[in-house]
Amino acid sequence: MVIQATTRVESLSTSGIHQIPKEYIRPQEELRSITNIFDEEANKQKPQVPTVDLTDIESDDPEKRHKCLEELKKAAMEWGVMHVVNHGVSGDLIGRVKAAGEGFFGLPVEEKEKYGNDPDGGRTQGYGSKLANNASGQLEWEDYFFHLVFPEEKRDLTIWPTTPSDYTDATTEYAKQLRALATKILPALSLGLGLEEGRLEKEVGGIEELILQLKINYYPKCPQPELALGVEAHTDVSALTFILHNMVPGLQLFYDGQWVSAQCVPDSIILHIGDALEILSNGEYKSILHRGLVNKEKVRISWAVFCEPPKEKIVLKPLPETVSEAEPPLFPPRTFRQHMEHKLFRKNKDEVMQN
Repeated sequence: MVIQATTRVESLSTSGIHQIPKEYIRPQEELRSITNIFDEEANKQKPQVPTVDLTDIESDDPEKRHKCLEELKKAAMEWGVMHVVNHGVSGDLIGRVKAAGEGFFGLPVEEKEKYGNDPDGGRTQGYGSKLANNASGQLEWEDYFFHLVFPEEKRDLTIWPTTPSDYTDATTEYAKQLRALATKILPALSLGLGLEEGRLEKEVGGIEELILQLKINYYPKCPQPELALGVEAHTDVSALTFILHNMVPGLQLFYDGQWVSAQCVPDSIILHIGDALEILSNGEYKSILHRGLVNKEKVRISWAVFCEPPKEKIVLKPLPETVSEAEPPLFPPRTFRQHMEHKLFRKNKDEVMQN
């Protein structure tokens, strides 16, 4: 059954409108910080998101491995986001994943609607656009395709696109390789906290329970980009998030009291530390506030894979080793589901108070 719950942003973008509907216009205090993304990306005066080379993350040479782990730890503590290069995921596979996503979003809207989701009805996977689930009624300038990609036995292939034909094969292999990459990064981050290597992975669900969800974000051209956001400011609830994009800038991070635009780094994957690791590390690792800008010249597409702990089976709280009299716990114990509900409640409450 196809649910057409809202106007697709792509349809608005291609309709020839010169002004965006009021539901997409951000509040006045937010508008002051929205700038031209191409000017921002060219501005080298602002801080730059770090780039971390993962070549030696599992090196047999202790000195080389230590240097790599220290760079990863520094980026996770200072920024909570980084470009990772030499990550082990082949350029050919990344090209296939991008081509598959671009191919799906290149289909007519009515074809994509066959995969339409129904968040209000509990069916979150599929093709969608943000519904107004807050007091302000604000919408984001994006359409998306969202579904679980790993473990394979938990997937629902009936909602995966059959066009392009390579979508399932490319996405399946990419998910496997990202899961393997997470199993390199989590031990390194464990060591950075003075823990045994396997600790963080175990605390977010291990091989059996950690799930990977893919969200392909499609940001159409916007006639008034200075008034809208592709994705509003948020932190990721995940343990880790891996992001690819089509080399059109748009990602901004709130760092050192200002919005900083991420550069487009060829052959990199953007790695975010999510809330789950920030909680477990008692704030040592940062889950950075970030948002997406849009523009009137180019379509932007990003592929975000969220590595998430199971919703109920694990209680997220600062690990005992990260807590002391001088460093008391910064976060109360919550399941992953409770953490997500807490963030949604707090966000809605804040918006009610602002209006």
